[in-house]
Amino acid sequence: MTDQLSKVFAALADPTRRDMVARLTVADATVGDLAEPYDVSLQAVSKHLKVLEEAGLVSRSREAQRRPVHLEAEVFDLMSKWIERYRRQAEERYSRLDAVLASLQEADSPTAEEGTAS
Repeated sequence: MTDQLSKVFAALADPTRRDMVARLTVADATVGDLAEPYDVSLQAVSKHLKVLEEAGLVSRSREAQRRPVHLEAEVFDLMSKWIERYRRQAEERYSRLDAVLASLQEADSPTAEEGTAS
């Protein structure tokens, strides 16, 4: 699991690949479709797709003469679970810190009786 997660994050580290993934959320596309907005060769786009494919983010199928690229959304569940676990841990730490700060403020604030005694 961690190995795949490392591959996914490494694949998404490149802005061109992130853009391709974002475009594939709308619809499947061919290599030519994906290459269109970039000033790079079809070979360069194919290399990017190979990295995404090895990470499990995309797959390719065959439809007659077309070879559309399909986004594999299940991989995002893996990423989301990993991120969510650490988000929850961070929230718990902040909640504990809030509780400590609140108790310190209560200890430092004068009571009502002390406030009227002066």
